Amino acid sequence: MNMLLQELDNMVVYSLIIINKAGGLVFNRDFNPALNKISVNDLLVLAGTFHGVHAITKSLTPSSLGIPSKERTGIEVLESSQFRLTCFQTFTGTKFLLFTEPHQPNVDTIIHKVYELYADYVMKNPFYQLEMPIRCEAFERGLMSYIRAK
Repeated sequence: MNMLLQELDNMVVYSLIIINKAGGLVFNRDFNPALNKISVNDLLVLAGTFHGVHAITKSLTPSSLGIPSKERTGIEVLESSQFRLTCFQTFTGTKFLLFTEPHQPNVDTIIHKVYELYADYVMKNPFYQLEMPIRCEAFERGLMSYIRAK
């Protein structure tokens, strides 16, 4: 357990994007000031493109594997020499895209904590409207303190 905490202390998370079930961008946050800035239009295109590619890759699972269609997933990890993109899709279709360094350990733990913060601060917020952009200061504070603490 102590080793797990040490690995989390060396966490390098670049950014987070949240996409609603229709493929629309509802949240984005950069955690590394050295990142090149991406325009809002490019972020919208990225969200829509990833949503489409995710749906296509979900349908590419060979039926000979015997996996029921409801249990098939799309892209879960995309790796390059510069970054690693991890996608976590909720049961409602919301996608969390976490960009980290390529060899970041425990990304599943990180993304599940981000989802936990989302569930606690966004989904329990009586003023939040589903599928709309996330404007929740408590979520952003919790997210920033979690990411920066690591």
